[in-house]
Amino acid sequence: MGKIKAAFDFLNLMRITHKYEKIGKQIDAARTAGDDALQKKLIPEVTTPWAEETLKAFGVELRIEGLENVPEEDGVVLISNHQGYVDIPVNILVLRNRPLGFIAKEEVQKIPWIGKWVIRSHALFIKRDNPKEALKSIAGGAKEIQKGYNIGIFPEGTRSQGPFIGPFKQGAFKLATKAKAPILPVTLHGTYHAFEEKGCAQPCVVRVVVHPVVETKDLDRHGIVEMEKQVEATIRETFDRLVAEEKAEMEQK
Repeated sequence: MGKIKAAFDFLNLMRITHKYEKIGKQIDAARTAGDDALQKKLIPEVTTPWAEETLKAFGVELRIEGLENVPEEDGVVLISNHQGYVDIPVNILVLRNRPLGFIAKEEVQKIPWIGKWVIRSHALFIKRDNPKEALKSIAGGAKEIQKGYNIGIFPEGTRSQGPFIGPFKQGAFKLATKAKAPILPVTLHGTYHAFEEKGCAQPCVVRVVVHPVVETKDLDRHGIVEMEKQVEATIRETFDRLVAEEKAEMEQK
């Protein structure tokens, strides 16, 4: 029964994604014409309602703290821990009505409709087993950020699928430091309840904390190392708080 529901959930996600194909073709045309301003306008006209509809379909109640920390200027690298599939729509709503692409593994290109939208949002595909190609992707992403696109990255490289954070991959911050872009750290907890916990969509509460921006443009090599430690510690410490608060809330029920 769980597999049948999971298949239905996937088809529903494809339905939600496909309904925005008309605007998608306009984005394709703007990209071919090199019209970045139009792309930046059109992309969130799709991704924001798509994210809202996707989370509604999964039954996610979203609670966000710290939205005042979202910078007004684009060209930001959003760095977040990674629990589940719905992390992407959750983070899209952190940058509501702003373009946001993501670093994605190469296999995502093969997913119907989803792979196409990853490209349209100026995200990056990375060959995780090929460091040289990964560096090329990072260099390309830095150029996109410098043009005013926002890109999100999950330093763990894969979903934890549970109430913990995996080790951050070496080089996870290179996208930001190469572009000399501000980093927006985000801590989230509860997204694994939405799908991974039972293998199909289920209602849940997702907590998100948006932290103050961390600048990278004036950092030397030592400063970069310290910045990486600071951002990771901020995400982990807040995550531990969210897990503890969820546990306390469950015990009171």
